[in-house]
Amino acid sequence: MTFDKIKNLLSMTDDAATRLEILMDIGRELSPVPSRADCTEITGCASFVQICRVGNNFYGTADSAIVRGIVAIFISIVDGKTPAQIKKLDLEKMFADLKINVGAARLNGINSMIRFFKNL
Repeated sequence: MTFDKIKNLLSMTDDAATRLEILMDIGRELSPVPSRADCTEITGCASFVQICRVGNNFYGTADSAIVRGIVAIFISIVDGKTPAQIKKLDLEKMFADLKINVGAARLNGINSMIRFFKNL
């Protein structure tokens, strides 16, 4: 799913519970991780999270439905881009603009994912 499609889906409601349901639905659409992918566990997340890549194609997995949705959002932003292109993105703002209330406990994990992408 593209980032623009995700933005459109989330813009359809202001209800926080509905937005979290949409986030979980987005996570269900993550592509399976290819066996040849190079995977990195994202430390700092309360859930188990891995971001994987094959070249400039990104994949991810998480053991929480909400976090899988968060991973899917970041992958929709960076997939197909080079590390240099990713470093130029304002991932913090792009995610914040979605106005998803994921709670304070997940913010550390979100920041850890952003750091991972910025340090490719």
